[in-house]
Amino acid sequence: MRSDELRLRALPGLPEIGPGADLCTLILDGLAACSETLQSGDVLVLAQKIVSKAEGRLIDLRDVAPSAQAHALAAKAGKDPRLVELILRESHEVLRCRPGVIIVEHRLGFVMANAGIDQSNVEQHGDGMALLLPLDPDASCAALRQQLSARAAATPAVVIIDSHGRAWRQGTVGVAIGVSGLPALQDLRGQPDRHGRPLEVTEVGLADELAAAASLLMGQAREGRPVVLARGVPGVPGTGCARDLVRPRALDLFR
Repeated sequence: MRSDELRLRALPGLPEIGPGADLCTLILDGLAACSETLQSGDVLVLAQKIVSKAEGRLIDLRDVAPSAQAHALAAKAGKDPRLVELILRESHEVLRCRPGVIIVEHRLGFVMANAGIDQSNVEQHGDGMALLLPLDPDASCAALRQQLSARAAATPAVVIIDSHGRAWRQGTVGVAIGVSGLPALQDLRGQPDRHGRPLEVTEVGLADELAAAASLLMGQAREGRPVVLARGVPGVPGTGCARDLVRPRALDLFR
C-alpha cells in the first residue's frame, strides 16, 4: 500500500460477545469472511465493549451495595446509587458532577465521564447490568497481539478504543485506551518543516487519530461492527502504550 493511503475495513458478522469469548478466533474468522489476511504493518482496532465483555467485566447491579458517598453523589447526578458506587470504585478522584454526568480521573489515568461505565449495547438481566472498562487495556492488546501472531503469518498492532467527550467541544470521539505494536504518541519534535525549521512542540496522538477514524465505521448504536482492520497507518510497527497518552498531572494546566 502506498504511504499516502490509509484503508479501513470493518469486519462483518461478528457475533454477540460473552464472557470467555475467543476474540482471536473471532477476528481471524471475520478476516476470512471478507477475504482478508493479516499483513505486516496492519492494525486491528477493537471496540472496548467486546474486550470488556470477553474479559467478564459485566456487573449485576443487584450485587452492588452503595456507600453513603455513592448515595450523596447519586442525588446530585440523578443516577442510580449502585451505578455511582461502581464509578467510585473505578476512579481515583471525582473532578466534576452535574445532573447526568460525573467526571472522574479513572484508575487508568483517563479523565472521563462516569469512569467509562456503560449500559448501552449491554444485554440487561434482572435489575440491570453495567459494563466496566478492561482491567488493563494495554495488557489486553499485548495478549491479543501475541495470540494473533502465533496463528497468522504477520503480527498486527492492536488498539482498543472507547468514546470520550471533550471539555471544550461538543460530541464524543473515539480515543485509544489500549495500545500494543505502534507508537501511541508520535514525537515529531526536532523534525524539519517544509522550510527547514525544526518542530518544537509537535507530538501527535497517533493512536487517538486512528481511534477516531475507526470509530466512524464502528458506529455508536446497532451497527454491530466492533472490529476494524486498518492498513497503511504510519509508524507501524512500533512501540508504545495508551498510558503514553495520559497527560502527567504536573503538566495539566486545568486541574
